Amino acid sequence: MAKLLQSPPKFLPAEQQIANKNQYHSADAQRSRSERLVAESQRLVDEIEKATRKAQNDVNKKLEQRLEEVKFWKKELDDKLEQLVHETEDLLIFKIRLEKALESLKEPLHITQRCLEYREKRVGIDLVHDEIEQELIKELEVIQGVMAVLTRTLEETSEQIRLNRSAKYNLEKDLKDKFVAITIDDICFSLNNNSPNIRYSENVVRVEPNSVSLADWLDFSNTNVERADKQRNNSLMLKALVDRVLSQTAHDLRRQCDAVDTAFENGLKETKAAKDKLALHLAKVMDEIASQEKNISALEKAIRDQEGPAKVAHTRLETRTHRPNVELCRDNAQYRLIKEVQDISHNVARLKETLAQAQAELKGLNRRQLALQEEIQVKENTIYIDEVLCMQMRKSIPPRDGEERGNWAGGLRPDAVC
Repeated sequence: MAKLLQSPPKFLPAEQQIANKNQYHSADAQRSRSERLVAESQRLVDEIEKATRKAQNDVNKKLEQRLEEVKFWKKELDDKLEQLVHETEDLLIFKIRLEKALESLKEPLHITQRCLEYREKRVGIDLVHDEIEQELIKELEVIQGVMAVLTRTLEETSEQIRLNRSAKYNLEKDLKDKFVAITIDDICFSLNNNSPNIRYSENVVRVEPNSVSLADWLDFSNTNVERADKQRNNSLMLKALVDRVLSQTAHDLRRQCDAVDTAFENGLKETKAAKDKLALHLAKVMDEIASQEKNISALEKAIRDQEGPAKVAHTRLETRTHRPNVELCRDNAQYRLIKEVQDISHNVARLKETLAQAQAELKGLNRRQLALQEEIQVKENTIYIDEVLCMQMRKSIPPRDGEERGNWAGGLRPDAVC
């Protein structure tokens, strides 16, 4: 207890002075360190603030550059999309033209087939593989060939429209993404230190697994642009091809149609000329029949006219056989009567022979009359088929030279060609 109540030890004045000096030195050192730290801190704050401002300015500049770059590519994509949409709309119009052109060919195809069917109903010698039939078969082949070309071109057009729509989808998707990217970067570019909606976020310094490099980004947009350009160029070439196909097929159809019409006209001229000649010969034959009938009547009358003289001569000879005795003499009268009977018999035989020849000739003339009449009917049947059935029906195909071309244009309807 005594020790506990013992007063603390006392130091010497020198020790006190040393202790004070140590405190002074420690305070100076601490203060110096603190001053240096304050100065260093101020420099650090100034440096970091400057670096932060520089970094933020650089980020703003980079964001601005990025915005300009994305906007540039967005404009490129917008232009390509507009061009591609325009070409696709044109192709849709061309597709309709091709469809209408194909539809318009059904009628001439049907007419050509009907003409060939009608001409199978020609009879006799007129059932010939003539120039008309050859041109009709050629026209059928031309129409079927044109339909095949138009069908193939229509398929190519439909495929090109599909490719255009695929490229359009890629452009629209890319544009949509770029619009969102521009919106986001616009927001980021507008942020500053005093913006009310800035905040800390966790794990922001990370690389998204689905992110791409700048080169990949550029390649993606450039690929979409190149694909769109390619499909646009293909569309332009296809439109030119469709125009050429429609023009050439219309020309081919028009030319072949004219060839068929010319063949019909020439064939009708020949058939009508043959019919007229047959009618002329028929008239002559009928005149000859009338003349022969008169001749036969004259021969029959001549034969009948010989009966009286023959009877007279026979009666005289028979009567003179009753002369008595020596009076039954072969005198000149007797010989002349005998000669008269013989002459009459010979003349009647000659008349009957000529009559038989005339009757045979009359039968031949009658047969020829029937043959000519039948042949004229054959020609009339051919003329009816070619002129009434075929040519009248063909008037609904292309208009002839000098006629109104309002319904057709070069073998194709105007809405299918123009």
